[in-house]
Amino acid sequence: MQPLGESTEDYLEKILMLSERNGYVRSIDLARELGFSKPSISIAMRKLSDKGYVIMGDDKEIRLTEEGRKAAEHTYERHKTLTRLLTILGVNKDTAAEDACRIEHDISEETFDRIREFTERQGG
Repeated sequence: MQPLGESTEDYLEKILMLSERNGYVRSIDLARELGFSKPSISIAMRKLSDKGYVIMGDDKEIRLTEEGRKAAEHTYERHKTLTRLLTILGVNKDTAAEDACRIEHDISEETFDRIREFTERQGG
C-alpha cells in the first residue's frame, strides 16, 4: 500500500477505531479524541473527502469510503502488530501503543512483514 502521510493515516485510523467503538463518528468525536479544534477537524475532513477517503453524511457522521477503510485497516494492523512486538520485548502496554503510533508510519512493508511473522510465531 502506498504511504499516505502520517496525518492522513492517523485520521483514518482514528475514524476506524471510533467507528468500531461507537458505531458512528462525528467531527466532535475526532476533536476530543485527537485534541484538535473542531474547525481543524472540519478542514482535515474536507481534504480527506476531496481525496476520496471519507464521506460526510447529511447527518454529520463521518464514514470511511472503501479506499479509506482499506488504508485505515492497513495502518491499524501496523499499530496493533507493533504494539504487540514492543510488549513482547517488555515495554509496558501504554508506552508500547504510543511508540507504535510513531513507528507505524516509517517502516517499510518488508520490515513490517517480518515483524508480523515474528509476532505471529510468538503467539500474537
